[in-house]
Amino acid sequence: MESNALTAFIKSVRAAWGPLTSELVAECRHQAAALAGASDKEPWLAALRRDRAANVELYRDPAHGFVLLAHAESAGLYRPPHDHGRNWVLYAIQEGEVEMGSWARVASPDGQVRLVERDKTILRAGDVRAYLPGDIHDTRCLSETALLFRFTERDLRAEDPQRHPITRYVQVDGVWTPGAPR
Repeated sequence: MESNALTAFIKSVRAAWGPLTSELVAECRHQAAALAGASDKEPWLAALRRDRAANVELYRDPAHGFVLLAHAESAGLYRPPHDHGRNWVLYAIQEGEVEMGSWARVASPDGQVRLVERDKTILRAGDVRAYLPGDIHDTRCLSETALLFRFTERDLRAEDPQRHPITRYVQVDGVWTPGAPR
């Protein structure tokens, strides 16, 4: 296999892989930042920038199950608040600017659940953000285009709906509330 930023990322993450710990997240963040800083002269990255596909699977680990995806986004693309269920995820920005919001799930005295926004952060090329199991976040592409990497501990499409499913939130009368679990 040719040595480049992508293969270095895969090799390093595979070597560090294990149960979720602060050390594992820190190592994966470090590797994701290096990946986001890859030279666009590397053929795999040049192809992503040229093709601008909305979603490309770059790697799926056969032993550990983690998945690395690339997403090309355009100005204004908004992904409403959601969590990744029992999974953790990293977002690394390769080019452009993406705003990421953080939300808390709160219940009123009558039991109605809604979201309260904690903060918004603008991520730029080279920035990496981690979301741990249950963390609720949204994303919005602020620049004309953006290219980001999304690293997930497992394939989110295969998530077990009985074991803390992925939750997407919907806005009802101006209030973000839980939608149907995926």
